[in-house]
Amino acid sequence: MQRLFLVRHGPTHAKGMIGWTDLPADLSDTGALERLDKYLPDQARVVSSDLIRTVDTANAIMSARTRLPHNPALREFNFGDWENRGFKDVSTEAPDHVRAFYEQPGDIAPPNGESWNALCARASGAVDTLLQSCTSDLIVVCHFGVVLSQLQRASGLESYQTFAQRIDNLSVTEAIIEAGRWRPGAINHRP
Repeated sequence: MQRLFLVRHGPTHAKGMIGWTDLPADLSDTGALERLDKYLPDQARVVSSDLIRTVDTANAIMSARTRLPHNPALREFNFGDWENRGFKDVSTEAPDHVRAFYEQPGDIAPPNGESWNALCARASGAVDTLLQSCTSDLIVVCHFGVVLSQLQRASGLESYQTFAQRIDNLSVTEAIIEAGRWRPGAINHRP
């Protein structure tokens, strides 16, 4: 049995669709970071995407855990032309397109960006490789979309239901993998 702990990075306080924009996380809530560190298994390996908000969050909860190299395949959605823009702004230009992206997650992508299915394939491939390379529990410090992609694998929810889940900053969502079968553990847990 392996446990996968998906930790969403600290807040950025940005007001837009922030995917591949490299913004720092606000890690001033040291109490939340300490509780998160204590909650996570001591012997787990830690990996993050290569974006600074996840790298810094992972560093803040490292303790004596083994750190794996940053993995760009664990990045958030690539929002393409919508990157770093507000929902209202994008909705004014392309109301049907942006609504379909959020309400019918699947193959619909922002212009020059990626779809839900593309994010799921990218993140799942990275997570599978990481799980195969270590036999211990794995902590993945990542982004909202990546957390949801793995939650969908564990829960079997439809894309729309998965997309509607709340995943707070500095929360943990768990998946338990046993004999190749995935099941969810805690979801959006704030220790």
